[in-house]
Amino acid sequence: MFNKSSLCLVLSLSAAIAHAAPLAPNDVKALLDRIREKRASAPQVQADFQEEKTIKMMNKPVVSSGKVWFQPPNKFRREVKGSSPSVTVSDGQQLWIYYPKFNSAENYQLGKRSPLDAGIAALTASLDLEGVEDRYNITAANEEGHHVLQLLPRAASLKRMLQQFTLYLNESMQVTRTEMLQPNGDR
Repeated sequence: MFNKSSLCLVLSLSAAIAHAAPLAPNDVKALLDRIREKRASAPQVQADFQEEKTIKMMNKPVVSSGKVWFQPPNKFRREVKGSSPSVTVSDGQQLWIYYPKFNSAENYQLGKRSPLDAGIAALTASLDLEGVEDRYNITAANEEGHHVLQLLPRAASLKRMLQQFTLYLNESMQVTRTEMLQPNGDR
């Protein structure tokens, strides 16, 4: 016989399956084509964001907000407001991070197999889907009015920074939410 916890588990799994309708590989490709078509008509992206980082070593999540701009293939600007403000800018060859509270800046070279290259690839995954199939194993589902793309890195260098990246897109193919899981369990 089922005990209460077995019944709860079965009901939870049934509810999860009912809400998520996995897409077949051809449908995933068609969804990526729709996203690319939408992006081609307006390649620059600008968005406000709210970020919540869950770090194992801290009791409470770190919450921040700001604005991000992206221009394909690899130019972006990210401004973080709040108690730890920063401005991160990249032209695809260099990355600058400015910390206004400390009036200090950092500069990094990209594209020379730097560990930062994998981090930038993870950061821009939701903004530039060109070649995403080469860098990630992709599955997708339709869930509660959203398209959900799950990206699992292929390259070892990216796997060291990122275990899983999930994108939630509305019917207009706009990213409404992202979730990043790092190998150490931080989100």
